[in-house]
Amino acid sequence: MAENEDLARDLAAAWRRRRPEASDARVESLARIFGGASRETWRFALRETLGGHEQVHRLILRRDPHASLIDTERRREFAAYRAFEDSDVPVPRTWWLEEDPAVLGGPFFVMDAIEGCEAAPMKLMQPPYLEHHEEIARQKWTILGRITRADAARLGGTVDEVDAGHAWRRELDHWSALVERDALEPQPVAQAAIRWLRRHPPPPAQRVSIVHGDYRTGNLLVAPDGTLRAVLDWEMVHLGDPLEDLGWSLNRCWSFGDRGLAGGIAPRARAIAWWEQASGLRADARALHWWELLACVKGQAIWLSAARTYQEGDGTDLMLAFAAWLLMNSQDRAILELMGHLE
Repeated sequence: MAENEDLARDLAAAWRRRRPEASDARVESLARIFGGASRETWRFALRETLGGHEQVHRLILRRDPHASLIDTERRREFAAYRAFEDSDVPVPRTWWLEEDPAVLGGPFFVMDAIEGCEAAPMKLMQPPYLEHHEEIARQKWTILGRITRADAARLGGTVDEVDAGHAWRRELDHWSALVERDALEPQPVAQAAIRWLRRHPPPPAQRVSIVHGDYRTGNLLVAPDGTLRAVLDWEMVHLGDPLEDLGWSLNRCWSFGDRGLAGGIAPRARAIAWWEQASGLRADARALHWWELLACVKGQAIWLSAARTYQEGDGTDLMLAFAAWLLMNSQDRAILELMGHLE
C-alpha cells in the first residue's frame, strides 16, 4: 500500500505542475489494472478545483514497467492516441505525456478512463456481449479497415518510413531475430515457418498505412449493448502493410476456444469482407496467408520473450509466465495448421 500512496502523491504533484490554474488536486482510488505486461496500467480519480468548482476526472495512467513482453516507445503510443482523437476510430482522450523518468520512476502518459465497458476476451464470450457478437465483429473489422485509410502524418514522425515492397522483410527480420534471441530451447516449428516465409515473400503492400500492431479481441473496449467504445494498446504502432493487422486479428490464438470464429466472434469470411469494404483494399488469399503465418512467428516471439524475462528474473509479473505457458503450444499448432501439417 505504501507504493500506491507514494505513486498517488507523486501523480497529484505532477498534475498540479501541469495545471497551475487548478487547485487542491488530489488522486483518489488509485488501483492497478492487471492483465497487460507491456505497460503498467492504473485507474484513478483526480479531484481538483477549477474556477471555484470542484471537478472529478476518471483517468488511466500508463507507465513503463521494469520488464515487459515487448520493447516499445511510449511516444509512439501517445501519438497514436492523439492521431485518432475525434475520428471514426474511437480512442480515449489523452491528457499529457511525460518522458522524464524522475517524475514517476518511468515515462508515462495519462488518458481518460472509459467506464462501463469490457475488454477481457472470456467475458466478451458471455452475456450480455454474446448476443451482440455480429455487431461487435462488424465494428471491429470496419474500424480496422478505417485505420488503413488514416494519414500517417498524424503520427508526427514518431514512426519509421518503410517501402511497400520491403515492409514484409522488416517485420520478418525483427520477429525472427527475437525468436532466435529469446528461445530457451529449440523452436523447430517457428524456425520452419521462418524459412518458408523467406522463401515465399508476399506481394508489395497495396499501400503503406498505419498498423496498430496488436489489433485483437482483448484490446477493444465494448459496452454491454455491443458498441465498440475504444481501441486500446497502441504500443506497437508502426507503418507497414495493412494486411499485417488483418492477419494478426485472425490469429488462431485469438479464437478463445472456438477455432471456427475469427476473434471468437465472427466467421472468418465475414470479418475479411467487412475489412475489405472499409479499407477499400483486397485481402489477396496468398498475401493474407503469408501475413497470418508471420503473425504466428510474431506471437511466438512475444511468448518466448515473456518466458525468458520471467526465467531470468527480470520480471516477476506472473502474466509473463502465464502467457508463455498458455500460448506457446497453441501458437505452434497454429503454425502447423497454416503450413498444412495439422489436420
